Amino acid sequence: MTNVNGHDLEADISMEKYMSDQFSISGRIQSFGHAIDGIVLMLRSQHNAWLHAIASVTVLLAGAFCRLSAIEFCWLVIAIMAVWTAEALNTALEFLADVASPEFHPLAKKAKDVAAGAVLISAAGSVVIALLIFGPYIFTCLHLAG
Repeated sequence: MTNVNGHDLEADISMEKYMSDQFSISGRIQSFGHAIDGIVLMLRSQHNAWLHAIASVTVLLAGAFCRLSAIEFCWLVIAIMAVWTAEALNTALEFLADVASPEFHPLAKKAKDVAAGAVLISAAGSVVIALLIFGPYIFTCLHLAG
């Protein structure tokens, strides 16, 4: 069905409904639920996500033990967030590559390797941040012990 301007009214109504659903409270709640589902899926399907979880908890507990400043904690949270974000994007890309190329394909492998490399880069940067923050505390503990 078209209107006087030649627009498809059904498409206009469908788009209007889509837009109203996207910006509604229930739409936001559904979106949040989908995000939680994605995090749970990542934790269930990716062994490295469990390593990230253990490292995250360990670093935060060590930060509390050392009584880090708010700024130091902020840097740790940013580092942790970077690793988790990279891992989530890596997981999503792996799923998409598997759908696009269920059989082995060298380009799918390259895409997966690059995404895994991004996780490694973020993890290495996070280790550097942790060493910069915890280094003085470790040095003090070693100096007092020796």
